Amino acid sequence: MDGIQQRLAAYAHALDASVIPAATLHAARVRVIDTLAAVMGGFDDECNRLARAVALDAPLSTGATVLGTAFKTPVDVAAFVNGATSRSAEINDVYHAPGSKNGHPSDVITPLLAVAETKHAGGRDFLTAVVLAYEIYLRFADGFGNRAFDATNFCCIAVAAASAKLMGLSREQIAEALSMATVPNGALNQSRTGHLTMWKSMASGQAGRAGVFAAQLAAKGMRDASEPFTGRHGWCANVAKGEVKLDAMGGAQTPFRINDTLIKPRMACLHTLAPILAAEKAAVKIKGRLDAVTQVCVQVYRANERAVVSVDKTGGADPHWNPDSRETADHSVPYCVAATATLPNKLLDLLDAGGVYPLLERQGIIAPVEK
Repeated sequence: MDGIQQRLAAYAHALDASVIPAATLHAARVRVIDTLAAVMGGFDDECNRLARAVALDAPLSTGATVLGTAFKTPVDVAAFVNGATSRSAEINDVYHAPGSKNGHPSDVITPLLAVAETKHAGGRDFLTAVVLAYEIYLRFADGFGNRAFDATNFCCIAVAAASAKLMGLSREQIAEALSMATVPNGALNQSRTGHLTMWKSMASGQAGRAGVFAAQLAAKGMRDASEPFTGRHGWCANVAKGEVKLDAMGGAQTPFRINDTLIKPRMACLHTLAPILAAEKAAVKIKGRLDAVTQVCVQVYRANERAVVSVDKTGGADPHWNPDSRETADHSVPYCVAATATLPNKLLDLLDAGGVYPLLERQGIIAPVEK
């Protein structure tokens, strides 16, 4: 028996909304809303137009909706398109804990929404699946460390388990879904290294699609390899490149990990956010006097044996100093700082007034934002 596989299957099958605190369900709602806003932000990106073009070749009236349209397609295709669209604007939530693997656990949300739609699941069941997928994703992130690895692998595994739960599968079927997500789908981190392309966001959609498809196969009785995680040629030895230890899962006295992800304040890579926010303050002060600037100095953190971080991922190589794609630009500290410093005066006035939310509150357009 594969201990990881059986443990995850048993946990997914047993998890019930009744053991999830109201605050955790609220955290799930917040992240669903945030992710749908990210879909809106990325809808018109070229990569997402191409993904929707693929979906248009596969209409299915009983399928899942391509978000932002009235078009329906097979559930796994919808998972791909919607998962990619929620990721491309670089504004969906992020996880950044010391010693853990960074990632975007909200990648799980739109694939699960597609499954919930086709299964006519209620809102509470959908939120339970979201909490479950976050829990699996983030426990892997904590047990994995910051190795050179694409975190969309966690998305694929988490979506498989949570999709299987939404489909009402047995514990044994959930175990098979986990195997069929894990063994055939090993995403490489090359899509997040050096010159970045549109596949940076497509990888998230692909991970969601693969997780949903694994659950579909399990629902029909398909069976996959034994010991997918811990076998001699399994995921831990050949993809994770080392042992993975999972802490206690959420429930009872153990808090759920969804509460620990961060809602991004800007549409850029996590490691560029501190420089961007600092540059905004500087830009407000020098507004209209850019000619007086002779030097810009940005202090960032450096990689060590446990982490590959800002200076390496966002400023240490030529693509970051000469970005030629949107995906490389939003991962570039030099570009993001320069773009922030040259914001139009109207935007700088908005920042000087405290940002868009206080302005909207004062105008009565929105209710006071929860702090």
